[in-house]
Amino acid sequence: CLMRIIEIEDGSIVLDGINIKEIGLDDLRGRIAIIPQEPLLFSGTLRDNLDPQHEYVDEEIWSSLERAQMKNVIVDAPAGLDTIVEEHGTNYSVGQRQLLCVARALLRKSKVILMDEATASIDLETDMKIQKTIREEFSDSTVITIAHRIHTIIDSDRVMVLEMGELKEFDRPSVLLQNSESMFSQLVEKSKEV
Repeated sequence: CLMRIIEIEDGSIVLDGINIKEIGLDDLRGRIAIIPQEPLLFSGTLRDNLDPQHEYVDEEIWSSLERAQMKNVIVDAPAGLDTIVEEHGTNYSVGQRQLLCVARALLRKSKVILMDEATASIDLETDMKIQKTIREEFSDSTVITIAHRIHTIIDSDRVMVLEMGELKEFDRPSVLLQNSESMFSQLVEKSKEV
């Protein structure tokens, strides 16, 4: 619904005071970045993957790569920004592909970031690197994180606990943790065991 792939029947979604039904799809989707569990890169150059519309100068692209902690990887490649990305980005690790998606969002200065299990299939060290970058670089954006790993969302402003598609809890993590009977508290306790 947020991306208007499915239009909502009742209610509304309002971003920065604007009902998303009232703006064009390109405008809406251009302001939302998605960092999915399986990061999406396509065949072409790295530059084309980060800036498909060729709206940004090299300096801005390099800056986004640096802030996403990927500059060193790309600067070492002989072709730099013109490095060929293989189909589905297979010449990069999953973690590197995730960080390239973060760089794309940074470049676009996205106001809404949707992270859908973005760090589920990567190692803990890369996960921590991505989380640090997200916290620092998107502090002025709305970040919606879908996650099973508690440490991924523990410092969020608000947490929604869903079960079978139904909203069970919604509050600040600190408030939910004060109630030892809350589903969130129980999830945190279970995560400590793991």
